[in-house]
Amino acid sequence: MSSSASTPSPLSYKDAGVDIDAGDALVERIKPLAKKTMREGVLAGIGGFGALFEVPKRYKEPVLVSGTDGVGTKLKLAFEWNMHDTVGIDLVAMSVNDVLVQGAEPLFFLDYFACGKLDVDTAAAVVGGIARGCELSGCALIGGETAEMPGMYPAGEYDLAGFAVGAVEKSKILTGKDVKPGDVVLGLASSGAHSNGFSLVRKCIERAEAAGTLPATLDSKPFKQAVMEPTRLYVKNVLTALAQHPIKALAHITGGGLLENIPRVLPEGTAAHLQKGSWPQTELFAWLQKTAGIDDIEMNRTFNNGIGMVVVVDAANAEATAATLRAAGEQVYTIGAIAPRGEGAAVLVA
Repeated sequence: MSSSASTPSPLSYKDAGVDIDAGDALVERIKPLAKKTMREGVLAGIGGFGALFEVPKRYKEPVLVSGTDGVGTKLKLAFEWNMHDTVGIDLVAMSVNDVLVQGAEPLFFLDYFACGKLDVDTAAAVVGGIARGCELSGCALIGGETAEMPGMYPAGEYDLAGFAVGAVEKSKILTGKDVKPGDVVLGLASSGAHSNGFSLVRKCIERAEAAGTLPATLDSKPFKQAVMEPTRLYVKNVLTALAQHPIKALAHITGGGLLENIPRVLPEGTAAHLQKGSWPQTELFAWLQKTAGIDDIEMNRTFNNGIGMVVVVDAANAEATAATLRAAGEQVYTIGAIAPRGEGAAVLVA
């Protein structure tokens, strides 16, 4: 007896929504970008099952320092505005700036890019930003993962995660344990909102659009560019200063702003007293504060508010350290001093 049931047509992985050829094309686009980031220590890079890296022999007692982060809801604006070429810099900066605050030199970086359907041009723009961030911070892009997962992400959207590993001599790890009252707090200017507070940034944009008050420019840049300006990479300039001056502590000002991040590097019984107005508020942050209708405390707890990295030094070394950082290209402000904690908050801005 013959069956009347028809034979189902073959289903390929591509029919299921995963395009292996597109993935291969992306790898070929990435390879020359990654090659530009190669440095001492890389033994095997992109293409293998694992990337190999040898800790440079100049380290006598190397301690590895690792960091991982993402870009957060800043990606929602990248999707909406079709601006994908700088979020990769944000991704790198979030991790390597964190590694830096331990006194470590970032050595290598890996990325994770996940999407529902792979668009090779978009992914290449993102990874191009990642490679640029690695190049600017002196670390090698030696591996990563591109995951195409149909049904997991809306069309045109993706997610990013990054992983950095650095090294520091055991005797030179920055812990903040030597910070004491009288030390000076230096602030290094941020390039913008970096990659934090964007859930509130997006609400401010919605509010201004509804009111028809969205500015055309901020800080002499088109509005969208000012908002999407990538996170500043402090690595090379701060490493230069670390090699010349006895810096006691560093704090990367990310989620939680100045009020939440500085205490992470302060010994018990100490506080940072910051002087209001000792650094300028940019047009971007002034617009965000006005549009959101929030007070100074909320601004300093949500955003970096103009200071992306804090440097704590002995008062006798403050001027020389600031001069080295300025010569390297940083905007440096003396923003306060360390004081006894007493019964007050760990960070006071007054």
